[in-house]
Amino acid sequence: MTSAGAARIDVAGLKTHVATGVVVLDHLLEELAGAGGFGLRLEIAPDQPEAEVERAGRALGEALVSVLGADGMQRGFGIAPADEALAMVVLEASGRPLVVSNVDLTSTRAGGLRIDLAATFLDELAGAAGLTIHVRLLEGDNSQHVVSAIFKALGIALAQATRGDG
Repeated sequence: MTSAGAARIDVAGLKTHVATGVVVLDHLLEELAGAGGFGLRLEIAPDQPEAEVERAGRALGEALVSVLGADGMQRGFGIAPADEALAMVVLEASGRPLVVSNVDLTSTRAGGLRIDLAATFLDELAGAAGLTIHVRLLEGDNSQHVVSAIFKALGIALAQATRGDG
């Protein structure tokens, strides 16, 4: 691991160990890996929480580049619940980073952060991995459940894309 942060993904199921410095993000990334059925090792050097979220997204995106491979555009699709929330994520390794979402969590301050954790993380992930990511919230009012459903759906979509099923 580098001093800034690095991630390693094992589609065969390496044990998951996440230490970003942001407890809520650690939990969400563990849910992402669990829903996707893959192992994730991600450690981020201590910094301001907002910077840790950005670096975590970037590190995961950089790790995905080699896992997604260069044999054409990989795609993935995932739908996941978290209590009353239901989210869908569709992604493509397009080389054109973009996040499109109907979810507005700008007023949500998960873990005391001054930023929208999900949007910031997804923007960094998309940029580093060259992903086009579409997020749709189908149901949900509780912001914690909404974010959890998004990360679970993302894990399923990433698993599908990295295994070449997309």
